[in-house]
Amino acid sequence: MLKFTPILLAVVYALVLYRFSVWRTSKELDQKSTELADPTIKRLTDRMAQALDLPKIKVHIYEIEPVNGLAAPDGRIFITRGFFKKYRAGEVSAEELSSVIAHELGHVALGHSRRRMIDFSGQNAIRMVLATVLSRFVPGLGAWIANMLTSVLAARLSRQDEYEADAYASALLLKAGIGTEPQVTLFQKLEALTGGGGNAPAWLLSHPKTADRIKAIKSNEAKWQPLP
Repeated sequence: MLKFTPILLAVVYALVLYRFSVWRTSKELDQKSTELADPTIKRLTDRMAQALDLPKIKVHIYEIEPVNGLAAPDGRIFITRGFFKKYRAGEVSAEELSSVIAHELGHVALGHSRRRMIDFSGQNAIRMVLATVLSRFVPGLGAWIANMLTSVLAARLSRQDEYEADAYASALLLKAGIGTEPQVTLFQKLEALTGGGGNAPAWLLSHPKTADRIKAIKSNEAKWQPLP
């Protein structure tokens, strides 16, 4: 039993760290957010709410400039002020912004926050075991290799979540009569909107490549089309 103690401690430490991070994030969101009140966006979210048999989909604006959307661990949906400014400037359509909201709803509905907590705890334990074992064979490099391997695993799991949330959003947008085209056009704009364009290898990226996400969206829609 004693030989498993370090692993158990690593899991407990990761859980505590994750919970603290959730608490700190929720506190910041409370302090830096207001409810989104745009009639055009509301008409679209109302259509999605009807498709989900919900009375309302509440969206908040997170008062930071980077272009992003996020689903808080408590299930709230946020669009950053920077993203909303792009919409108000005409660089992003209301339908494209609604596709972001649908994507974040997917993260909530599919329980990705809870899954990330479990994954984070497991990865911390794996990192500790790998570092201990590898350090015996490659002293000085064991911890670095362990960190690299667990980072690759974390990135792969994150990409899986993104594909799942994209698919959920596609299904919701189709059911709401909005369609998947806004998803595709937004992804085509996203690199310019976010100032992205990094050259990191795909297996180290936490989000899939844009072209791969568009391909998956179109493939899903083709599979879901009713037979003639």
